[in-house]
Amino acid sequence: MPNRERVTVAGVGMTRFGKYSDRGVRSLAEEAVSDALKDAGVGPKDIEAVFFSNAIAGLITGQEMIRGQVALRNTGILGVPLFNVENACASASSAFHLAWMAIQSGLYDVTLAVGAEKMTHPDKSVTFRAIGTAVDLDQIRELKARMSAGDKKPELEGGGEKKSFFMDIYAASTREYMKVSGATAETFADVAVKSHAFGALNPKAQFNDRVTREQVLASREVSAPLTVMMCSPIGDGSAAAVLMSEKYARRMGIATPVEVRSSVIFSGRDRAADEPTALERVAKRAYEVAGVGPSDIDVLEVHDAAAPAELISVEELGICARGEGPKFLASGAMNLGGAHVVNPSGGLLSKGHPIGATGIAQIVEIVDQLRGRCGARQVNGARVGLTENGGGFLGRDAAAMSVHIFSR
Repeated sequence: MPNRERVTVAGVGMTRFGKYSDRGVRSLAEEAVSDALKDAGVGPKDIEAVFFSNAIAGLITGQEMIRGQVALRNTGILGVPLFNVENACASASSAFHLAWMAIQSGLYDVTLAVGAEKMTHPDKSVTFRAIGTAVDLDQIRELKARMSAGDKKPELEGGGEKKSFFMDIYAASTREYMKVSGATAETFADVAVKSHAFGALNPKAQFNDRVTREQVLASREVSAPLTVMMCSPIGDGSAAAVLMSEKYARRMGIATPVEVRSSVIFSGRDRAADEPTALERVAKRAYEVAGVGPSDIDVLEVHDAAAPAELISVEELGICARGEGPKFLASGAMNLGGAHVVNPSGGLLSKGHPIGATGIAQIVEIVDQLRGRCGARQVNGARVGLTENGGGFLGRDAAAMSVHIFSR
C-alpha cells in the first residue's frame, strides 16, 4: 500500500452511550459532530467530504437511502460529497477507513467520519430481528430446515424475540474456545468485572457501575455459558472524527494530532477451521503497513460484543499466544499498569454498543488516550494504540473486520 498523504485525526467527539427514549439519530449525530468540530478547531464549511455510518435505522425507524443527509441536514455541513456507509457492526470503522482513504489518496485535506445509531425500540424484538440480519439469512433458513427435518432442535435460533441471535453464535464459539484455552465462566466474568471498572471511570459509558464476579455469574443466562452481564447492551449513541492531511494539520496549528499509521479492512470468507481468521489476516496487514508489531501496542480497544471475544481478539491480534488469553488476563497485563491495556473505555460491555457508532467510538478512546486526556483511566505513556472492530458473520468468519493503528 503506497503511503501518499499522511493522515491525522485532528478532533473527536461522542455522545454518552445509553438508552434515549426522547432522542433520535439526528440529535445524537449533531452532538457528536459539534464536539468533533470544536475539538479540531474547524467549522462546518471546512469539511470537504463526509462518510456517515449507520447499520439498522432502516429496520428500526424506516429511514433508508439518505440517512446521513437527514441526520446532518441542520449541521451546516451539507453541500459536500456525503456517503452513507453500512457494514454491520463494522460500519463506523468502515466510514473512518473511507474518510482516511479520501485524504490518503490526495483528493481532500479535511474529511469527517460519523457513526450514529438508534437501537432502542418499545418492542425489543424489533431490535433483535434487525441485529439478526447481519448473517447469510438464506444459509440460516436452510440450516434450520435441515435440522427440523432431522427432528433436532437448531442450536442457532436466529432472529429470536427475546435475545440477539448473535449471542447464540458467540456462545457456540465460546464453548469451542473453552476447550482449547481452559477458560471458564469465571474467566469471562472477570473480563466483565474489568470492563465495568473501566466504565465507572468513563463519563461517556452506558454503565458506570462496578460489579463483582458473583454478580456477573448470577445474572440472567442468555446463551450458555454467557450471562447477560457478559454481553454488550442495547443502546443509542453517536461518535465522530475529523481527519486531516498532515500538511493541513500543520498549517492549522493542530497541537496534538494523532497519526493514522494504518487502516485495514477485509471482508470475511468461507474458510476451513485451520485457516487464518479475518482478524488474523487483517492484523498481519495492519502491522506491516504501520511498521509496528504487537509488542509495540500500548493500548487497545477491541470488539468485545461478548466477554470471551476480548480474549479471543487479543490472541488473534498476537498480543498474547493462542490459548493464553485467560492467563494473560489473570496476569494483569490488560489492566492499568499492564503492558497492553485493553478496553480502557469500558469496551462494548460497559461503554455500550450502538452498532453504527461503535468503531468510531473506539477511535475516540484511542485518540484521547494518545493525547493523555482520559483522566483516571489514562494509560501512562501511551504512544501507540489499536482498534479492532468486526461486523456480522459469514460462516466461521466475521463478515467485515477492521484494524486501525494510531500513534503520536
